[in-house]
Amino acid sequence: MGRSDSATEVPAADPVISAPDSAPELTVVIPVWNEGERVAPTLRAFAAAVRTPFELLVVYDMPEDTTVPVVERLSTVIPGLRAHRNELGRGVLNAMKSGIAAARAPYILVTMADGSDEYASVDGMVALAREGADLVAASRYMRGGRQLGGPRLKRLLSRTAGLTLHWFAGVPIHDATNNFKLYSRRFLDATTIESEAGFELALELSVKATLQRRRLAEVPTTWRDRTGGESRFRLRKWLPHYLRWYRAAFAGRVRRLLGR
Repeated sequence: MGRSDSATEVPAADPVISAPDSAPELTVVIPVWNEGERVAPTLRAFAAAVRTPFELLVVYDMPEDTTVPVVERLSTVIPGLRAHRNELGRGVLNAMKSGIAAARAPYILVTMADGSDEYASVDGMVALAREGADLVAASRYMRGGRQLGGPRLKRLLSRTAGLTLHWFAGVPIHDATNNFKLYSRRFLDATTIESEAGFELALELSVKATLQRRRLAEVPTTWRDRTGGESRFRLRKWLPHYLRWYRAAFAGRVRRLLGR
């Protein structure tokens, strides 16, 4: 998510990107904040890469968000694309929750507007969900996954959290903190979201799926740091919220070992 450009150049026309006409099997939730034209390559890339029938919900907080007119223009050439107003309160967490609540499909994918995620992974994630996984992670830290760029401290903390949760807390996936995840509707409907900050949502749901003994799966992915706009990630502000779910995962592991 990022700040508005002082001026943007709108392309004269966009080529129509074909997408399946059938009812969506996948809802894609993309929170935004004044992305403007920066969101266009992300939406085009997603639509071109994914074969699963989808709807794309671009979730914004305020009518004047510069992303909205871009989405409205592209909705004429990308079937299933629409802007969705977040009325739960400003911020990325409420945007994701609002998009999840509005989803019509049995599988829900969260991704960011900055184009950092690898959309070629999506069809494989859906295939694992069809086989019964309630949470499918796109993993930077499993064999075959990579992370390119980004602040060094953030990368270190994320990798350390993901791998220690996997090795020692019994979380089946290697990358619990990555928000590029797919969830089943049945899991989300049965789970109360308690996150209070921002991107901790992915960690909370990974831990809760583990504690509920749900099936978790993962695919390797390459994450690339955004090249435009400003990240809305706030490490110092959100770290205590991450630690809450990190501790919950280890506490759950102890309870399981004690047979409770």
